[in-house]
Amino acid sequence: MDIALTENDLAFPGVLTPQMVVKGVDIPSKAVVCFFAEVIESIAGQGRARVLSILRSEHGEHPVYEIERGGERLAVFHPGVGAPLAALFLEEAIALGCSEFVAVGGAGALTDQLGMGHVMVVDSAVRDEGTSFHYLAPGRVVDADPDGVTVLQQVLTEAGIDHVTGRSWTTDALYRETRSRVSRRVEEGCLTVDMEASAFCAVAQYRGVRFAQLLYAGDSLAADWEHRGWTKAGSVREQLFWLAADACLRLEPQLST
Repeated sequence: MDIALTENDLAFPGVLTPQMVVKGVDIPSKAVVCFFAEVIESIAGQGRARVLSILRSEHGEHPVYEIERGGERLAVFHPGVGAPLAALFLEEAIALGCSEFVAVGGAGALTDQLGMGHVMVVDSAVRDEGTSFHYLAPGRVVDADPDGVTVLQQVLTEAGIDHVTGRSWTTDALYRETRSRVSRRVEEGCLTVDMEASAFCAVAQYRGVRFAQLLYAGDSLAADWEHRGWTKAGSVREQLFWLAADACLRLEPQLST
């Protein structure tokens, strides 16, 4: 079937570019892409962050903060939810001047092996969303940056955090995660389901920036849906944020080709 997502225009620039929307600022090259709004709000509320820029969409504003970790500067921002918005804000953060990213967020577990708060380093993602097809040639799976995977594994291991490394299923349709589709994703090795990972990887590859992502199991689709306190695991979420920050500081810049 000939569908629009199979069209390949990768050799052509977009009519609209991120540089038309945001202007570069004095910003750290390293940025944590954090889905935990309450963690960001807590850090900002303690006076530990200053606003560098504002990412804007129709639903509101997403500040880009600067924080300090181990004497080094880090940018922090919330990317919104869903592949299109998250990819848009990642693009704009790149245009601002960031070039090494670690994302941290929650996901749905697809196997009972992942308990509440269990952490996964994303090494690949099934592209069951539309955004990635505008950044990479049509394909089923996108691989994560292996160096980013290694850095996250090292940081989590050193911190004594039990974790796995595996594939996530990225989908646009939260309420269309059917049992048959879940089963097919498990058969091809997916351990979690999320809404952004494959798009993040695609944007990072297209723009030539470093990107790594860790997820924690906040609910489960392994059997009947089980909600396990998605937004209430505050200590887990804050700990993962700081581990993501530590990993981000270790990411080496992408070598120019």
